Amino acid sequence: MTEKADVVVVGAGVIGLAAARAFALAGREVIVIEREGHVGEGTSSRNSEVIHAGIYYPKDSLKARACVAGKHALYDYCAGHGVPHRRCGKLIVASGSEQLEELRALRARGAANGVGDLRLLDREEMLALEPDLNGVAALLSPSTGIIDSHAYMLALQGDAEAAGAMIAFLTPVLAVEAGEADPVIETGGAQPMRLACRTLVNAAGLAAPVIADLADGRRRRRFYAKGNYYTLAGRCPFSRLIYPVPEPGGLGVHLTIDMAGEARFGPDVEWLTGDDPDAIDYRVDPARAERFHDAIRRYWPGLPEDALQPGYSGVRPKLSGPGEPAADFVVEGPREHGVPGLVNMLGIESPGLTASLALADLAMTAAGRTG
Repeated sequence: MTEKADVVVVGAGVIGLAAARAFALAGREVIVIEREGHVGEGTSSRNSEVIHAGIYYPKDSLKARACVAGKHALYDYCAGHGVPHRRCGKLIVASGSEQLEELRALRARGAANGVGDLRLLDREEMLALEPDLNGVAALLSPSTGIIDSHAYMLALQGDAEAAGAMIAFLTPVLAVEAGEADPVIETGGAQPMRLACRTLVNAAGLAAPVIADLADGRRRRRFYAKGNYYTLAGRCPFSRLIYPVPEPGGLGVHLTIDMAGEARFGPDVEWLTGDDPDAIDYRVDPARAERFHDAIRRYWPGLPEDALQPGYSGVRPKLSGPGEPAADFVVEGPREHGVPGLVNMLGIESPGLTASLALADLAMTAAGRTG
């Protein structure tokens, strides 16, 4: 028997929860399908928990627009819902004079994206803020911050459920039928379902391209870039986030601080050879610590020996591969792919956490194009 639903959201990570909240608050009947037993057990819980300012992304890209809009919405949301967060600021450090032009380019790119509070600091100004840093200059981003991502997801879940949304945990998607009529999904788990819905929002993170392929029969390119993190044993001398100049595939091995004041380093970029999200090995290889030491000591020469401990890893859902230009976020509705009722949210890597509320609004817009 096929059950009827209004909106089905696949994925209870930060993007799926934000989308479910937006649809539920708009008066839609929402069911969230999640294969794991709790919210945010995938990419959403395996990141740096940074509220990004919107510096790195090309002007007018979806990443830039959603990051800047999402940043303002996220700070307001955290303040209004008691979600732990702190606007601590960030320094992007040029380790040598050859990187000064890149700092200027980052400032210009950020300004073009609407980030108007960036300041170039010379070495003296930089050391006045963070005396333990090494470098010739830095770009200060005062509006960068940190957030308790799990508390944020619980708040989104609470909002969505208070507005009538339901979450079905331990419910993997087995098949998707889409085309001329309403999308239909078949799920497994203890209570298998066959659900026909007016709107299907694919916010499945690493598995989003797989769900999209099931829906329209295409075979999308997908790549996975693993990012390893190490924690710092001992006191952190920095009060702000410390980033090097970006590297291909990511933002370099940076130092972030969690809400408890503990420091962690990462992520690096480790391109995985397979494209099966269920085959990912999240273990952190202790042997990678030496590469981390070398990268960190460019901006913090005082890093103590044996201070890095293997922490955790996350995987970026990439739509472009090694050596290719970074792909933009994709939020596509029937107007783009031609499948009635389907909204795909693909390639939502960093700054997806920051952009989550803005991306939820875009999912609503994409769904609304069906009339």
